[in-house]
This record gives sequence, C-alpha cells and structure tokens, in this order.
Amino acid sequence: MALKTIDAKMLSRMFLAGAKNLDSKKEWINELNVFPVPDGDTGTNMTMTIISAAKEVAGVDMEDMPAVCKAISSGSLRGARGNSGVILSQLFRGFTKSISDKKELNAADLCVALDKAVETAYKAVMKPKEGTILTVAKGGAVKAAELLEEGRTQLDDYIGEILRHMEEVLAQTPEMLPVLKQAGVVDSGGQGLVEVVRGAYEAFLGKEVDLTAPVVSGGSAPSGNSSSYQAQAEADIKFGYCTEFIIMLNKTFNIKMEMDFKAYLESIGDSIVVVADDDIVKVHVHTNDPGFAIQKALKYGALSNLKIDNMRLEHQEKLFKMSGQEETKAEQEKEPVMEKKDTAFIAVSIGEGLNEIFKGLGVDYIIEGGQTMNPSTEDMLNAIEKVNADHVIILPNNKNIILAANQAQSLVEDKKIFVIPTKTVPQGITAVINYVPDLSVEENVAVMEEEISRVKTGQVTYAVRDTSIDDKEIRQGDYMGIGDKGILSVGEDKDAVALDMVKEMMDDEAELISIYYGEDISEEEAESFGKEVEKLYPDCDIELQYGGQPIYYYVVSAE
Repeated sequence: MALKTIDAKMLSRMFLAGAKNLDSKKEWINELNVFPVPDGDTGTNMTMTIISAAKEVAGVDMEDMPAVCKAISSGSLRGARGNSGVILSQLFRGFTKSISDKKELNAADLCVALDKAVETAYKAVMKPKEGTILTVAKGGAVKAAELLEEGRTQLDDYIGEILRHMEEVLAQTPEMLPVLKQAGVVDSGGQGLVEVVRGAYEAFLGKEVDLTAPVVSGGSAPSGNSSSYQAQAEADIKFGYCTEFIIMLNKTFNIKMEMDFKAYLESIGDSIVVVADDDIVKVHVHTNDPGFAIQKALKYGALSNLKIDNMRLEHQEKLFKMSGQEETKAEQEKEPVMEKKDTAFIAVSIGEGLNEIFKGLGVDYIIEGGQTMNPSTEDMLNAIEKVNADHVIILPNNKNIILAANQAQSLVEDKKIFVIPTKTVPQGITAVINYVPDLSVEENVAVMEEEISRVKTGQVTYAVRDTSIDDKEIRQGDYMGIGDKGILSVGEDKDAVALDMVKEMMDDEAELISIYYGEDISEEEAESFGKEVEKLYPDCDIELQYGGQPIYYYVVSAE
C-alpha cells in the first residue's frame, strides 16, 4: 500500500539513502567537472557535506521531526565544502526550516519546502548562474507546484515525477551554459543533487536502507560510545587489506601509465596513494584482493618492501588502545593560546613554501587545503575560534572556498569576520602585503579588495581526460595553463605551456611577475624557467619562490 505521508523516521531513511547514493557516485560526478584537472571535486565536496549531516541524523532520535531537521540543517551547514556543498547545505537548510514543526509531510508540505529550499539557496549566491545545481533544484520546485495544482498528490507518483523533471532539467544544462556543451557534460552539481533525490526516492519506495551514516575515507573517528563505534567501524572496512609496496621501474613511468594504474587500483579498492619518484613508485591501497594489485604492478617492474596488513584483525587492538590514548592525544594536540590582538588573519593554503610565505607575512592561522581539498565551514569556524582577536580577516584563496567562508562568517556572533574574496593564492599574498596596521579594519578591507583586483593568476597542471574547452582540444596527459577565466595554453611540453600562459596573462601595466614552483619541480628547473620569463620581460621584476604546492607545477601571478 502506497504511503500517503512521510514521518520523521521515513524522512531519516530517505536522507541517509540519498547520502549513500551520492557517496557511491562521487567519483563519476567528479569526472563531470568542466576543467579536466586532477582535483575535480564537486562530487567529493557534495558527499562530504551531506555525510557531515548524515552522521548527525544517525545520532539522533529518528522519530523526532525537529531533531532530524536540526541534524540535517546544522550538520550540512557546518560540513559544507566548496560552492556545490554550500549550495546543497542551503537547500537542506531552507527545506528543513519549512517542515521542522510538522509531524508528517504530505505533497503540499513538500511543495512548500522545496520552494523554500530554492529561495534560500538562491539568496546564498551573490550572482546565481543558470545551468547549475540551482536550476535543477528550481526545476524540481516548479514541477512540485504544477503537480499539486493538477491534484496529483499521491507521494510515490508525486516524488517520482519531480525526480524525472529534475533529470530533464539536468539534461538541458549544456544548452544553458556553453562551457558545459563544449565539454560535453551536464552540470556536476546538478547531477549530484539528482543522485541525492534518486536515493531518497528509492528508499521511499521500499528499497532496503542501511541506517548508519556513510564515512569518508581518512576521516577522523567519531566520538562517543566505543562499542557503537566498533560496530560502525567494522562495517566501514569495505576493503580489508592495507597493501603497500615499491615498484622498481624497468620502464619510463609516464603520466598516462600513472593514471591508468591509479584507475585500476580504484576499481579494486580505495585509500589509494601512488607517488612516482625517478625510477621507483611508492604504492598504498586498501583492497580485498592484494594479489590483483601486485600482478598489475609487476607489469611496470620488480617489487620491494611489500607489506600487507589485515585491517579487520587489527581493528580490535586499535579500539582497545584508543580509550587510553585519547587523553594523551588531546594533550599533545593542545595549541598554545594565541596572544590577544585586535585583528587576525586566517588563510587557506597548501604547500610548505606557500604556508611559510603566509606565516612570514603575519598570517596567524593556516587552514590546510585549497585546490586539492576544499576546507569546510566547520574548518573555518574552528580556525576563527582559535585565533584570539576581535576582528578576523579570512583569505579563502580559491573561488570554490569563498561561499564556505561567507557561511562561517554568518554563523559567528562574538567576533567580527571579514572575508576578502581572494580566488587564488597570489591574490591572498597581495592582500596581506597591503594590510596597514594604522588603518581601520574596514579601511584595510577596502584597500585589499581593490588591490587583489589587479592580480592576474595562471596555474600549470595536467589533464586527466580528453575534452574540448575554450576552443582548445585537450588530450589526457597534456599540460594546461589555466588563467582566471579559462584555459590559456595547452601542450605536451610543460615549460612551453607555462611560458605561453605567461604571455597570455601579460599586459602593458604589469610590473611584477611572481613564480611559485610546486613540489614536483626541482629548484634547477624553476630557475631555468624563471630565466626564460626574464628574457621575455626584462623590464619586469621577476620573483621566484618555492611554493611546494601539489598537482600545480607552477602558480604565476602578474600585477
């Protein structure tokens, strides 16, 4: 018999099923990112956002509607990562705010809630763009209202039609955003939202749902009762053997081989780390079939330092030790209280060199992250709490982190938070350099925002798939120079691509070129590249510094 209403328990089941379905599709969603960069992260960001909320839902009384709604809203708000994650959290916030006082939900309640969700999400984005997750969400809300007017209120039909219409809107996103059409993909955020709704709908129809929250690999252990954590953690060990070895290469291990090898490991396990260093490759993977990983690796060379651990057997011992270690660990991790000051800086950065640059300029707290991992709103809130200042200036240094910083700003009441919308690390560095202690915070913010607008940034990385974008044909393994507004250069020679990128960035007003070289570039390579830039622009000051950033060989700014 079809259900006519949704109670708190069913809503919890639907939410958890939506989270698990998104989690299972996150890598595929990552691949839908327009730019074929190795850190495409929409699926990961949305998954980590919803899992933060799912953990809270799994820990409350699932028959208590206000408690479930609060868990969904607060968990997703604090766990939000990246633009897509923040928008998803705002959708949940609007939706739950509308229904938290209800005991059961009918079609009319869902219609109002979907409309409130879309309204809340659109308000959170300064310049909403159609052809994105917002458009897909709005399509669902519009369809819900149409169905209600037609009197189609039986929930299995009602929710199913909303999902089908969202899929249709998603399919149209390439027609709304030319960049999607050129890349041959639908909007990744919109696809993520559809997967959440699809999972929820399947749970409503009766599909069996695991009521434990999904867990992100490598995340910290949840606090609370150790016996319940034991049951949860044992269930979460999907791949039982931690397998590590070194390949002593008998052939050149190029980027394509590395990506093919990683793709194979992803098909048989997770927690994958593959680090190529001259004539050896260090490998780490969690899998149920260590032999498969070993056989594949033997195609590239002989193996050494082979180590296979049964994680399920080790789990009991770790749990036994955990209770005694928690207090010691807490003492070790205690940070010294910062000196009280009027204004403090928080910067998002990754890479030993870049972190040191920010610290040297007076930044009080570094949040590790950026291109390769977008920090959450919770990370921002923790940093704000740790700095001992009445005014806090946040430098996101990535366009995909600004919304999370803004969200943290809105949740803090005891300090005055300012978010400088720095979209790149060079913009963040310029912002700090232009801070003048004698000016008021408001005056400094105005100066910094003006100065960062003068900074042009280019970044060199490699392509993880074939695509066509910005009228450039890109092949997997090609090097790409990415500017503030798109792809500037593409080719098979890293330095040539980097030089072409610099040429595209430059204008007659540029006086300073700053080059930050990454962890995969030697000092000799960087100095050689710097000399080539100096030959091209002898009238400009050239600054070459070690950044140590992963994935991006060079980060270059012109101002």
